Amino acid sequence: MSSANKTIRIGRIDFTNVWPLFYYFPYERLQQEVELVTQVPTQLNAAMAAGEVDIGPISSFAYGENFEQYLLLPDMSVSAFGNVKSILLFHRKPLSELGGASIALPTTSASSVNLLKIILRRFYQVEPDYHYSPPLLNEMMQSSDAALLIGDHAIRESWKEHSWMVTDLAEEWLKWTGHWMSFAVCAIRRQVVEQQPALVARIYQAFMESKHKSLSDLTALVQEARQQIGGTEAYWHDYFSTLTYEFGSEQQAGLQLYYRYAWEHGFLNKEVQIQLWNDNLLTQVTE
Repeated sequence: MSSANKTIRIGRIDFTNVWPLFYYFPYERLQQEVELVTQVPTQLNAAMAAGEVDIGPISSFAYGENFEQYLLLPDMSVSAFGNVKSILLFHRKPLSELGGASIALPTTSASSVNLLKIILRRFYQVEPDYHYSPPLLNEMMQSSDAALLIGDHAIRESWKEHSWMVTDLAEEWLKWTGHWMSFAVCAIRRQVVEQQPALVARIYQAFMESKHKSLSDLTALVQEARQQIGGTEAYWHDYFSTLTYEFGSEQQAGLQLYYRYAWEHGFLNKEVQIQLWNDNLLTQVTE
């Protein structure tokens, strides 16, 4: 970026799980200063790393890959303590029997794919054969022993009748570690913080407004989710209420453990430091 007055590009994941961060975001107030870009997580991860997007709820794993370039906005994540309902492994046999099995992975996620690899390798001592596939469950399972789906694809399939076993990865993570799992964090490029600190602060406040308004009354989000995706009012109330959009010490501790395991198993090539944006100072979180 060459100008301190350049428009800040905000990335939005095209999944319901981030709706509360964006649903009431006051675009009209910032429309001359921000641009919104909607993508799936893997696209947004790449765009952030390339400097094409400045702020966004990226996969937690993507922050780990490029954490030197980013700061994390406090009080913003997509986290779960137990069931997340939208990160699901569909499988024909128990997890302990998936050694050498064929597992189809979605091309839309990084955090969930590596969480699955950590769980199977570290806790079950199995090493499957992974391959990527479009997120279509029936097609994935025709040629595989298991399939991972995330986001709205996972939600839709969880409502259908089928004979496969289903494992919620956040529930599995909690069972083995006792920790939260943060699937997405809201990152901002350090360069943008240095060049446009006042605008960054206003964007952060706008996100906080949207989050608080969304979660204080879920009615609008629930109705829109039913219209766009289907399902019952009770399901979506439970879904948005179960997810946590905070990023406090408990969520940070769970994510730090995830990063440590990812590094120990070679999925990340360095140990990750969680660094938070806080107006004019950096707060480094250490274990």
